[in-house]
Amino acid sequence: MSSAGAEPTRRLFFALWPTGAVRDAVDHFSRHAIRKRAKRVPARNLHITLAFAGSVTAGVRDCLESGAEQIQAEPFDLRIDTVGYWPRPRIIWAGSGQSPRAAWGLVKSLRELFLVCDLQPEARAWQPHITLARKAGQGLEIKQMGPVDWSISDFCLVESVTEESGASYRILRRWPLVGQAGSM
Repeated sequence: MSSAGAEPTRRLFFALWPTGAVRDAVDHFSRHAIRKRAKRVPARNLHITLAFAGSVTAGVRDCLESGAEQIQAEPFDLRIDTVGYWPRPRIIWAGSGQSPRAAWGLVKSLRELFLVCDLQPEARAWQPHITLARKAGQGLEIKQMGPVDWSISDFCLVESVTEESGASYRILRRWPLVGQAGSM
């Protein structure tokens, strides 16, 4: 008797993906401010995670995509101006001193979508940040960076693929931010 294999899954998350100019500015700061001992995140992988779904089946992916179509959130501006270090995961990150209400509304809508798709949303408060480096032995002496202004007009569904060289991210779909802030 042969047993059927488990349904294939993909590691997915919703994210804000920076434009070329924003990505280049953040990467430039990262290259000059982070010690070589840390493992810098490649410029092509810089992003802000909105909601991490984890390993999901095709059916859950379809639910997420269908629900994302219904989300109405307004575009917003984000200023990346703060740098921090989390010692326990040994991560150096860049973020915003103030996150706009529209960003929080988008995260709330995505967390509600997770419940609709039978996923457990993150219980912790959202901490909008761009991971700059992993396996960082020490924090940074620099706590601020020259501000990088980012006009955000869409969000995307991204697949995370683990390769020998590390994680590689592939944008699967994008949705524009339009209309009034709110949930589904």
